[in-house]
Amino acid sequence: MTQRVLTGITTTGTLHLGNYVGAIRPAIAASREPGMESFFFMADYHALIKCDEPERIATSRLQIAATWLAAGLDPERVVFYRQSDIPEIPELTWLLTCVTSKGQMNRAHAYKAATDANTAAGEDADAGITMGLFSYPILMAADILMFNAHRVPVGKDQAQHIEMTRDVAQRFNHLFAKSESGGEAFFVLPEAQIDAEMELLPGLDGRKMSKSYDNVVPLFEGGSKALKDAIARIVTDSKLPGEPKEPEGQALVTIFDAFATPEQRAAFRAELRAGLAWGEAKQRLFDQVESQIGPMRARYAELVAAPEKIEKILLEGAAKARALAAPLLARAREAVGLRSFTAPLQSAAAAAKTEKAGLPVFKQYREADGQFYFKLNAADGTPLLQSRGFAGGRDAGAWVARLKREGAAALAEAPVERIADEARLGAALQALAEAAAAAE
Repeated sequence: MTQRVLTGITTTGTLHLGNYVGAIRPAIAASREPGMESFFFMADYHALIKCDEPERIATSRLQIAATWLAAGLDPERVVFYRQSDIPEIPELTWLLTCVTSKGQMNRAHAYKAATDANTAAGEDADAGITMGLFSYPILMAADILMFNAHRVPVGKDQAQHIEMTRDVAQRFNHLFAKSESGGEAFFVLPEAQIDAEMELLPGLDGRKMSKSYDNVVPLFEGGSKALKDAIARIVTDSKLPGEPKEPEGQALVTIFDAFATPEQRAAFRAELRAGLAWGEAKQRLFDQVESQIGPMRARYAELVAAPEKIEKILLEGAAKARALAAPLLARAREAVGLRSFTAPLQSAAAAAKTEKAGLPVFKQYREADGQFYFKLNAADGTPLLQSRGFAGGRDAGAWVARLKREGAAALAEAPVERIADEARLGAALQALAEAAAAAE
């Protein structure tokens, strides 16, 4: 079974080693696994919650896109896009918002941390808190559920949001799956993928590496000099050269582990216990990290200097993403009752009979843009094919009739987006063509 993995990073500022180890590297590694369909996005809507500086957001979007690509992301193998290029996501966010309880959002870590800080400062609990901050777990849920991701690589501090996403998905499934053929679950329940060994990479002072703590080790910004300077500031104990040092619990050692093989980790620990000086240990750490980050940094510089190439890649990725998002959103709209007043191509009785027989079902409808569309769903409701818009219902109907009659042979000319793989789509159309021939 194909597994979908999805992850993204908010576009505020530049990235650090913690972002690379905790999100980028494991997500890219997952995209290379057999049977994996991967989605990578820049969460620029999320960035608006944290930042009201347009130029900073614009610059960060370019830098983060270049970072993904420099780190080894292959846009031919994955779906790589900007969140803001997918208008279906905010609409799905609203549909999910309408089934999410306020009490659940009250328990979100980010909101609770903000209210606790306000209370401690003697201010109103909600002072300065926007609805963006309060409800952003629902936007995150829409990011994930829009593509029915099975796995979401996140840091340990984001695990709660995956649990919330599962709760929201279950609520929507419970309320509206009955509107779907056969009553099957509408959304997949995603799983958080957390590196149990690495978890959160520590910063210079031993706390979680975070810009808010000003304790980060830069990824590309400032070049190798900035990397070396940051490593030199990592806090260690006061043991002198030649004195045995306990590696466990040292931020320097934890960061080294993130870039080393098991053999290198064991050797590094043995040297520290044998009296390796902290200064020499920091040089070892720099060499270890630079050997992996240096080549990426050079590629990053080339990409940032050619933004038009990045833009092309992202627009192509958005087109692939929307080919999947639009049919799912159409199903969600229909499930909650936001349906076209135009009569469907098939009568309700005929559609029910076809679905009961286990055959795929064509459905025709009119969207708010005034154009007519049709889609093909499997008997279980899974979308297989989505048409482009037609000026008239007769044009859409004519193509449906042709696809029913000719089956997969008509696909080469049909103005449609294929959602299912060719084998499954071909088999579905063949079944319809055979059913039509048998009825004649």
